[in-house]
Amino acid sequence: MKEVYLFDMDGTLADSMRVAWGVLPLQFLDERGISYPDTFLKDVVALGVAGLIRYYKERFHVKESAEDICRWFIESGRGMYETKIPTKPFAKEVLLSLKAKGASVNILTGSPHVFLDTWIKRVGFDTIVDNAWSVDDFPFHKANPELYLHIASTFGVAPSACTLLDDSIVPIETAKKAGCKTIAVYDEVSKNAEREMRAVADRYIYSFKELL
Repeated sequence: MKEVYLFDMDGTLADSMRVAWGVLPLQFLDERGISYPDTFLKDVVALGVAGLIRYYKERFHVKESAEDICRWFIESGRGMYETKIPTKPFAKEVLLSLKAKGASVNILTGSPHVFLDTWIKRVGFDTIVDNAWSVDDFPFHKANPELYLHIASTFGVAPSACTLLDDSIVPIETAKKAGCKTIAVYDEVSKNAEREMRAVADRYIYSFKELL
């Protein structure tokens, strides 16, 4: 059975959490004087931009339109993905190694395509991966097991043939519920969840070098 790998982008392949998704969702609320719980980033990290906007409006009653909120995120983050955000060490080598072994290598991110497509082209991943998916491409976000079941079905494989690599606990937990294998990836922003991720994931790595 063909092995299918699903790599998260932010905090997993891309060293972006400290300057982008670990910052922007909080900055949006800070600029508006809105307080939020300590668990906020953990609660929203798997939702994607559309899900985050819904969360803002339902939880915090943000008055701005969804279009205006989305525009704020794109304008605030675009330049980082175009010029600044690097890959995690040995990420490219791991992608190439898996491809050489005949696996299907894919990106599955909560970021919008305006970030995803720009970044993978700049770092050269666009010619390596088979699919570069944003959750915007699906009717499910990364906190819904149906997303992983749907992707497995598109490849014609069982969920157990799919491996998710992610730096966040919620997608790891959700993919496990769907029957996928999981590898938790260390990131500075999510390091406090290491114990949780070790308890759930099939493997926890500090560096992609461990997979070579």
